[in-house]
Amino acid sequence: MNLNNWLVFGAHADDVEIGMGATIKKETIRGRNVTICDLTEAELSSNGNVDIRKKEAEDASTILGVQKRINLNLPDRGLYIHEEYIMHLVTCIRKEKPEYVFAPYWVDRHPDHGNCSRLVKEAVFSAGIKKINDRDNLPAHKVKKVFYYFINSTEKPTLLVDVSETYSFKLQALNAYPSQFIKTVGSVDTPLTNGYIERVEARDRLFGFEAGRAYAEGFITEQTFVADYL
Repeated sequence: MNLNNWLVFGAHADDVEIGMGATIKKETIRGRNVTICDLTEAELSSNGNVDIRKKEAEDASTILGVQKRINLNLPDRGLYIHEEYIMHLVTCIRKEKPEYVFAPYWVDRHPDHGNCSRLVKEAVFSAGIKKINDRDNLPAHKVKKVFYYFINSTEKPTLLVDVSETYSFKLQALNAYPSQFIKTVGSVDTPLTNGYIERVEARDRLFGFEAGRAYAEGFITEQTFVADYL
């Protein structure tokens, strides 16, 4: 089976796993090539450091079957809509040539998540315009569809994916980030260290209930779906 590439953007390592880790595992098992692109090194994280976060991201990628993970080294808490940043993402999209692109839902308590969403939307549009030259002078690439996954939001999704069979891998991938989700001596209290994984699981159980499954991950699309047959 010839499966087209997916490119999944997150502002920080662990964003993608929170939102759609089980969907990624479901697709890599099928043989799909999924690339994760983290925009920042999360250098301002209250717990852990850049080296720790990098190792945790590598471990989580292995669990999910992701063979390629990119970091654009954009500034943590500085993900503003700058042309330079957009072009970094354009280059990534043109290099990876994904059919589908994924980004955080644009409504989120963390400003970086919402701004990541906006940067991806800008970059997807620009990547398809042949007269826009990126840093590497790559040919234009048109993405078929953009999907938005949830990190901290619990909006009603327009698409649910049954991930019951791969949900255990999502939990393993989240637990591969102990610096973020496990409270230890010397760590700082954050929303992530107080039962955050349990809250994510509860949300995905609720989505599963709506889908008549054990677990589901939710997505929102701005584009309308078109089908020849229902």
